[in-house]
Amino acid sequence: MDEDKLRQSFMPAGQTANFQKHLREFPTSLFFRKKAPRRVPRFAFEYGDTGAGDDVGIAHNWASLDGVKIVPRYGVTAVSPPVGVELFGTKYSAPVGIAPMGGPSIVWPGADLIMAKAAQAARVPYVLSVVGGATVEEAAEAAPDVIWFQIYRFARDDHRMGFDLVRRAQAAGIKVLTLTVDTPVRTVRSRETYAGLGNEFRPNARMIAEMLVRPRWLMALLRNGYPRFASMQQYAGGKTRTNDIIRFARSAMGGAFLWDEIARYRDAWKGPIALKGIMHPEDAEKALALGIDGIWVSNHGGRQIEALAPTIDVLPSIASVVGNKATILFDSGIRSGQDVMRALALGANAAFAGKSFLWAIAALGEEGPGQLIDLYINELRASLGQIGAQSPAEARAAKVLHPTRIAF
Repeated sequence: MDEDKLRQSFMPAGQTANFQKHLREFPTSLFFRKKAPRRVPRFAFEYGDTGAGDDVGIAHNWASLDGVKIVPRYGVTAVSPPVGVELFGTKYSAPVGIAPMGGPSIVWPGADLIMAKAAQAARVPYVLSVVGGATVEEAAEAAPDVIWFQIYRFARDDHRMGFDLVRRAQAAGIKVLTLTVDTPVRTVRSRETYAGLGNEFRPNARMIAEMLVRPRWLMALLRNGYPRFASMQQYAGGKTRTNDIIRFARSAMGGAFLWDEIARYRDAWKGPIALKGIMHPEDAEKALALGIDGIWVSNHGGRQIEALAPTIDVLPSIASVVGNKATILFDSGIRSGQDVMRALALGANAAFAGKSFLWAIAALGEEGPGQLIDLYINELRASLGQIGAQSPAEARAAKVLHPTRIAF
């Protein structure tokens, strides 16, 4: 290989038009986090950035990821490797995805469809949440090749609403259905509560003042309206006001899926299905016995309770049980392509980020999600090349030091 091609193979590249320009201001995801509070109302940043309690769970996720060390092998490759993968029969440009998030339109009005379009352009998985600000039909239209859909438990009337959401997702062409199992009870997120978002969306004088000094955010709000649980609106008995839909959603949604209910959804859904929130190998085994296609290792990003184990620490034991019987997905704490590499090395097939995409859209507006996807892909390519892995799958062969790993 000549020197020019060799040099170009290690230069940061991006699909977004302004990638190089924005790279100077946002060389890592944490630079988005630093600048986000200056560009959106305080309550919007607090909602997207906070976890449960005093954010100890978030800190533990990050610390455990930072503690994972890889021993590199050299003399293997002279170029950054390709990072394309196949998940559930669909090809993606990288094993990096946008995780489902509740209410991202609070952080930036219209965020759901902005992220969906960015994922479609980059061809990485985008997971719409049932408590997002776009309907499943709208998101599928924006990201037809990469769209996944996540739902919670709606047990009323023998899951009538839940199974209708499944029907709509099937009709919309959703690639993967995800059931979240790690929210058996509602918990308090202190920073969002203190910022004025502990219950309904009722801006007080302080919140209104915050909006008025953030004109770009305010213009987005005027274009897209107040945040709402869009996919759920048609079940709310004609209610259209945001807070009426929020009250309806909270009354209809509750508890974690039970194993017999998971089996019913597996039977109802004609396609790949994943369980999100698996933290114990025995739960992974139960899921496999029911024919679940995707084991999603997650502690809800540290947003449930602070005492949960870091997700990366349980991943190896779950991966050893699952093997090649299902696709292993990972989230909770991803901030970089290096973190994605760590998850791959410990057994994941793909890793998803949530919070960092909220930082990106808060800091950079509509260009933020696409910029962050490109940044993660570049970081992943460099990370794999640095340790001598010539593909995402080869990361599993790396020698790993993981002092906080939990043995079951």
